[in-house]
Order: sequence, then C-alpha cells, then structure tokens
Amino acid sequence: MSVSRTRRRFIQQSGMLAATPYLTAAAAAHAPEGAAPDAPVLYNGIALPSEWPPRYTTVPTREPMMVPYLHNIPDAIPIDVGRQLFVDDYLIEPTTLTRRYHGAKYAFDRPVLSANRPWESEPLKREPPTARAMPFSDGVWYDPGDRTFKLWYMAGVNRYTCLATSDNGLDWIKPAFDVVPGTNIVSRLGRDSSTVWLDLFETDPSKRYKMFLYQRPEDSHQMSLFFSADGIHWSNCVGKSGPTRDRCTAFYNPFRKKWVFSIKATTPREFGRRRQYHEHDDAIGGLGWSDGEPHMWVGADWLDQGRPEYGVHPELYNLDAVAYESLLLGLFVIWTGEGGGGRPKPNQVFVAFSRDGFHWHRPHREPFIPVSDTPGSWNYGNVQSAGGACLVNGDRLHFYVSGRQGIAGTDRPGVCATGLATLRRDGFASLDAGPDRRYVTTRPVRFTGRHLFVNAAVPDGELRVEVLDADRRPIERYSLEKAVPVRVDSTRHRVEWAGAGDLKRLSNSPVRFRFHLANGSLYAFWVSVSENGASNGYVAAGGPGLGGPTDTAGGRSRA
Repeated sequence: MSVSRTRRRFIQQSGMLAATPYLTAAAAAHAPEGAAPDAPVLYNGIALPSEWPPRYTTVPTREPMMVPYLHNIPDAIPIDVGRQLFVDDYLIEPTTLTRRYHGAKYAFDRPVLSANRPWESEPLKREPPTARAMPFSDGVWYDPGDRTFKLWYMAGVNRYTCLATSDNGLDWIKPAFDVVPGTNIVSRLGRDSSTVWLDLFETDPSKRYKMFLYQRPEDSHQMSLFFSADGIHWSNCVGKSGPTRDRCTAFYNPFRKKWVFSIKATTPREFGRRRQYHEHDDAIGGLGWSDGEPHMWVGADWLDQGRPEYGVHPELYNLDAVAYESLLLGLFVIWTGEGGGGRPKPNQVFVAFSRDGFHWHRPHREPFIPVSDTPGSWNYGNVQSAGGACLVNGDRLHFYVSGRQGIAGTDRPGVCATGLATLRRDGFASLDAGPDRRYVTTRPVRFTGRHLFVNAAVPDGELRVEVLDADRRPIERYSLEKAVPVRVDSTRHRVEWAGAGDLKRLSNSPVRFRFHLANGSLYAFWVSVSENGASNGYVAAGGPGLGGPTDTAGGRSRA
C-alpha cells in the first residue's frame, strides 16, 4: 500500500476527534450502548474508559494516535454546549459536501510586538545579548475585568517576564509598573518556558492569575507555580512540580474541571521530543507527580512531514491547548531540524482537536501557522504558540505567536518578536458546495435550546435546513419547503422556517438536521436558548464583549 493510500485510509478511519467536557445528568442518561453503567459520560455523550487517563504503553511509537470514541457514537449526541464544528465526523454522517481545512493567515508582514527596551536585550548569564520580546507559551488573554488585551512574554535571553497591554489586540504598549520601576517587567526570575493562565473559575481573587514557570539557571528540572490578582504582582512560589524538562506547559480543561500538565518526555533518541500527560482537580495538587507517574501521551508521527534539507524525523516540541466552543483546540509545535545557515529551528504550529481531552485528531498536516521561507523575515524560524492559544475578537480568532529572525551564518535565533495570525471564527474546517446543491445530515442530536444558528458563507449561494426525526423522516413543520433560505456571509445567523416558530417543541427529542448547500461554505451550527445566538461554549482566551469563560453574550459580543 502506498503512503498516500495509507494516509487516506487513516484519515477516513479516524475522521473525528476527542474533546473533554464536564459530566451532566442528561449526558449520563444517554451513554453509548456497550459502555459500563457507571462509566463517566462527558457533556457530548462520550463515555470514558474505566482507566483514565489511558495508559496504552510506556514505549513511544510513531503510529498516529487513534481516537477510540469515534467508533462508539452515542444514540443521540447532546449539543447544548458550544458551537458544533465540522472538524471531524463525530456529528455527521457521510456527506456529499467537501470538507476543507483552513490555516490562519498572518495579519501583517511584521511583528505586532518587538523588542525596543534595554532590558529586552539583557542575557541571564553569559549568553550573547539578543533582543527578545516573545511569548515562550506565556499567555495572551482578554481580561473582562478591565476590558484589556494582555500579553506576557519573555524579555531578553531567559531573563525577565514582561507584560504588554492593548485596547484592540493590534496596537500594544509597555506600561511602566512598580515591580522594577520604570519598566514593564513583572518577574525577574530567570526563566525558560512559562504559562500564564487567566483563571475565571477561581473564587479567590488573589489567585485569579496563575503562572507555571520553568526557572533558570537555579532550576532543579521542576515547574514552579505563582499566583497573582492582577498579572503584575506575583506571589512567592506556592508549589513545585515533579521531575520535568524545559518547555513544559499547562492548561485548564473546563469540560472536566481538570488542570492538565503537558510535560516534555524523556524518550529514546530515535523518538525525540514527545509529551506526557498529568491531570488534577487542583493546580497546586497537580504539581506533585513522581518520576514515572505521568502517562505517555502524544508525539509527532509518520504522517508529519519533515523538511528534506534536514533529513530528520519531526518531533513534538510543545503542545498548548484551550477549550474552544465544544471541544479542545490543540496547537502542536512541530520541530523539523536544528536549522543553520542563518536560520533558527524551523518549528511551525499545527492544529489538532480533541473531544475527550486526551486523544487528538490531526486530520490536516499542513502548517496552521507556518514559518516564512524568506531569509531575514521576523518569523524565518521557530514559530511557536502562546498560552491561551487564541482570542475571539468579533468575527475573527486571533493567534499570537513568537518568531525568530536568525543571524546570518549561524543557527542562533537573532531578534525574537511576536506576530499575529487570524482566522474566521470557527473557521478551522468548512463543508463546501459548488453550484450544484449538496447536503450533509447530522447524527441524532439532543438539545434544550430553541433557536438554530449557523456560521456560513453563502453571499452568492443558498443554505436551507430541514429537520428530520431520528429515523430520517422529515418533520413537516420544519420541512425543506418551509425553510427560509440563508443568503449571507455571517458567523452567527439564525435559521427560520415559515410559520414554524422556534424549536421548543423538539427540545430533548432526538432529531437530525439536514443542511442543503449551494455555492457556499458551512462552518458550524448550534441551538441557542436565546435569540441573540449565545452558544454557551468556551471562548478560549476570551475577547471583547465576552464577560466570562463562555459565550453568554451572543449578538451582544463585539462583531
């Protein structure tokens, strides 16, 4: 079998992915057939195995991660949480539409944040001074408390952690704080990788911000945890992790209310960098793992394509993740060589999706946010994601990434800065149709909302929706003939049927939606309890008009 045929077969078999949610009584009542009666059931109907997290093997492999729940679909899928994206087949049956995956596009050919302060060129010890103003994960968040974009970043060579702020996410300033008077330094601890997390579920205001920091040079290969009320003034260390290596990160999975630690694994040389997994209810308690306790998780595999000029197997350099709408969004930084000839490591950002929080679906192996192949570009090498992953800014998602310019004749990073890439909201994948009408039918779904919304681009085409019962029989009140045609390009549009009113009468009944499309693209659908289109899904690192961790604003959010 050829590689291309193998690749196609794998993608067909693993068409969907894993997301992690909180447990609900409604979901538990509709556990998939064959699941153990007491199996934890996630908000999307996925039943977790008895051993969690799974321990498949302690030996690394280059086989792509399989996604077990894709082959055990619930009789009716609960869809009350979040916009439902078409990144996999979990929600849909075979379709005549064409699925297309989309990468983020750089907003500018220049950085949005560059090093221009003396302290941003200071080395920690004897390293050559290099101008750095870049997130090494760190974090980029929208704080709904003071309605400000905030970006934490590494300044200098492993020297400081600084904070920049913005009113619009495009134009950034470096305020003078009192930690080091006259500078925007918020931590003087020598550092490597760091994650800053705005915890909107925290009830103690003094712990609202959490910083997971791998320190240098005094570190003992551990992550340290610090708290802050404002992201500026940080506590003393409140806890240290078990054994780690550099470039370890953390994120919060609100679907299961777990802190997850993405730990760089020590593996045989032929497998290179990989990730181990550790979870806990509490950020401090979660740090206390022992050597060998974290589970082997995920790495690059044979579907990842290396750069031929380096001739090495790709490796998973880092994994940042966040809850976005109804699933977990993963940003995989893939390493393809050490660089050289003026180029730093040509790391690039790839996208992955999970519906159970552990298994990752990676259907698209093209770079989601690539390096530039133009020497001297700010992002000529080592493009890496930020903690929090992305922000919701109206109809666009904002992804902030670091990039390295390089120094001619070396593989050193040179000037390091921060850039911005954007994507249509929900725009990771679309189901597309040309001039001939095509359709897609969902699996049976359950909801308690009343108003069907879509994210669709059909300004020169048409979308109509009919509702079927679980046995695929049209429900007359919501038939194709009564469907009001959708002819807009909108990330939030309410679907209606002539004389039918809303969907209240179908609440908690298993139904199917069939979307008929011509000359357009369909990105997502959801059923809202409100006419404003609030999805009740998670909004990653937040955004203007979104007052908390979930979308309760709908049309009131800034568009």
